[in-house]
Amino acid sequence: MTKKAILVLDVINDLVHPEGNVGKDGFYKQAYQRGLIKNIDQLLNFARKKEITIIYVVVGFNENYNEWSPKSKLFKHVKEKKQIILGEWSTQIHEDILPQGREIIIQKNRIDPFFNTNLDLILRTNNIEEIVLTGVSSEFVVLSTALSAHDRDYNIVVLEDCISSSDLHSHECAIHIINKIADVMCSTDFKTKVNI
Repeated sequence: MTKKAILVLDVINDLVHPEGNVGKDGFYKQAYQRGLIKNIDQLLNFARKKEITIIYVVVGFNENYNEWSPKSKLFKHVKEKKQIILGEWSTQIHEDILPQGREIIIQKNRIDPFFNTNLDLILRTNNIEEIVLTGVSSEFVVLSTALSAHDRDYNIVVLEDCISSSDLHSHECAIHIINKIADVMCSTDFKTKVNI
C-alpha cells in the first residue's frame, strides 16, 4: 500500500475563526458553510486510527515581518494590519483540530509549503508517496501545494469537502484546475479507499 500523509494547510484562527481578521474577507463564512472544521476533524480521527502521518502547515511572519515581501499582492496588507504573526492567536491552529502527540507542524512564509521549508525532506524521509490535501484556501495554498507536489512526483489527493475558499466561485475554479493534476474526492470516499 502507498504510504500517505495528510496535510492540514493554513487552518488557522485568522482564516477560519469568526473573530479572525482575514476570515472576515469570506474565508470564515465559506469554511463554516462547508462544515470544514468538522470534516477535517473526522478525517484526522480516522487517520490517527489508521496511523496515517498528519502534517500541519501554518502561514505567518515574525513580529518584525523580516520574511514579508512588499512585492506580494496577496500579503500586501498583512504588515500594516499586523496580521498572521507567528506565535500569536491568529496563527494558531483551530482549537477543534489541534495536533496530537508528535504530529508535525511546519511554518511557512509564502503560499507554497514546499518553498524554503523542510516539508519535502520530511515526506521523503518518511517514504511518503501520496499526499492528501485539506485546508484553506482552495485557490491559493491547496492549488499551490498540488502543483508543487505534482512537480516533485507525489501522488496527490484533494479532499473537496475538507478545503474551502473565500467564495464559492474561487473554490470551484480551483477544483477545476486541481482535477487535472490530482484525484479529487470527498473524505468519505477517501476513507472507503483506505479501508479496502
